[in-house]
Amino acid sequence: MTTTPRQQFLHALSCLIAGIPCDHPLRLGIDGVDASGKTILADELVAPLTATGRRVLRASIDGFHRPRAERYKLGRQSPEGYFRDSFQLDRIVRDLLAPLGPAGSRRIKRAVFDYRSDSPVYLPEEDVPADAILLFDGVFLHRRELVSFWDATIYLDVPFEITVRRAAERDGWPPDVEAVENRRYVEGQRLYLRECNPPAAASIVVDNSDLARPVITARRAPFNL
Repeated sequence: MTTTPRQQFLHALSCLIAGIPCDHPLRLGIDGVDASGKTILADELVAPLTATGRRVLRASIDGFHRPRAERYKLGRQSPEGYFRDSFQLDRIVRDLLAPLGPAGSRRIKRAVFDYRSDSPVYLPEEDVPADAILLFDGVFLHRRELVSFWDATIYLDVPFEITVRRAAERDGWPPDVEAVENRRYVEGQRLYLRECNPPAAASIVVDNSDLARPVITARRAPFNL
């Protein structure tokens, strides 16, 4: 049976992830600008990693938004507001990442807020086995508040010309990168790139410009070189 280049990539990546030595649940962050393909990749990794016999947990930064009034306190078009005020980073650490870390309780909540209804989510705590793998997708995952809590990260490196076009097709964004309607997200991400330099911090960098043929362009610890 012939496999596609993306299937080959997913197999190789899942083998790398499953091979990371860790004495607590592995916390993997999948980062990238809006519409770079983070959620798709995280979802695709569930099956091959589950096939290794590990329990795989999915979560997203979308489950940790701040209330709408806080997200837009600097204005609905503010890039600074998008970068600084969108997410409850302290709750990501407290309810998810820290419990999965060394000496953690392994009792977690995968989400705390529903941005669609602008209301809290009250999920019961889950008990997580020590060999579990967390696949967490989202923007801004290499911020200083989060970066030390990941055991490994993947950064999807895709130019804005491509991601904005994808977002136009998926979410109705204007296709022009510099359109005023895109300013909050594009300039907010540029602020993040300047401050945090995620391509230099990530464990793996993937050129995901061509969804059919993603390419690993950089590998660092904890992945074997």
